[in-house]
Amino acid sequence: HKQFTNEILERHGVDSERSAGDIEAVRLEQVASTENLRGGTAAAILEVAFRHPIGLVANALGIPPQVMLDLGQKHNVPVAALVGTKEHAMTQVAAGVDIIVAVGGEAGGHTGDISTLVLIPEICNMLDAIGDDTPVLAAGGIATGAQMAATMAMGASGAWCGSVWLTTAEAETNPVVKEKMLAASSRDTVRARSRTGKPSRQLRSPWTDAWQAEGAPSALPMPLQSLVAEPPLRVIDKLSQGDNQGAKDLATYWVGQGVGLMNEQMTAGQVVQGFKEDFITAYERLATNLGE
Repeated sequence: HKQFTNEILERHGVDSERSAGDIEAVRLEQVASTENLRGGTAAAILEVAFRHPIGLVANALGIPPQVMLDLGQKHNVPVAALVGTKEHAMTQVAAGVDIIVAVGGEAGGHTGDISTLVLIPEICNMLDAIGDDTPVLAAGGIATGAQMAATMAMGASGAWCGSVWLTTAEAETNPVVKEKMLAASSRDTVRARSRTGKPSRQLRSPWTDAWQAEGAPSALPMPLQSLVAEPPLRVIDKLSQGDNQGAKDLATYWVGQGVGLMNEQMTAGQVVQGFKEDFITAYERLATNLGE
């Protein structure tokens, strides 16, 4: 797998031998980070977080650890859980989470394959049927106020947005990747296991194409695939901000299909204002239709 990544780099003019030291340094850093999340270290990290005035803590890829639920209750901080199916939502409710974030397949990063338009009513209807009032936040491809209004019309209490912030002026996104996102359509993303070992949606590039091509090795299980893919991607990210055209071409990042609606750089404040105006327009449009 490491040899395959080196071949991708070489084909695009990135010297894998010269980059080997940087790649290995990132890999060792990742191994250390993985070790930090074992045993009581995760609880210690959470303790630090809860010493700050946070308003929410969220967990993905499974049920929150009991220490997170306990600390959330102790500090009166709601604990959210990201889910991709109604069955996952039911499990999270039984575990005692405070908020369900229903993530449709359009989302960036780790995601299931059920669309937001289907997932939201599935989960909301299921909760209604069992008399549970756990609030649901809709996520996945949401980049406008009209989409927020649509999901709330289906029963969601609000929306959870991620990708839309990646192209804001304040975002620390690699400028090269940011420009790619602003130029991308909703078709320029791919959902694949090649980055982490679990399905995650990312911006399409020659890097993602190589892992999808015939003859490419199958992704390793998490977290091994991250140890293969993330170190060279970090080096690519760095080199792309210089004069290495191959690295610029390969550069990618997690982003959802909502990238097709992210066509100009704005400040975070302008994005929020756009949400408000678009939401009101959509609400008025629905109200007009009802009147007719």
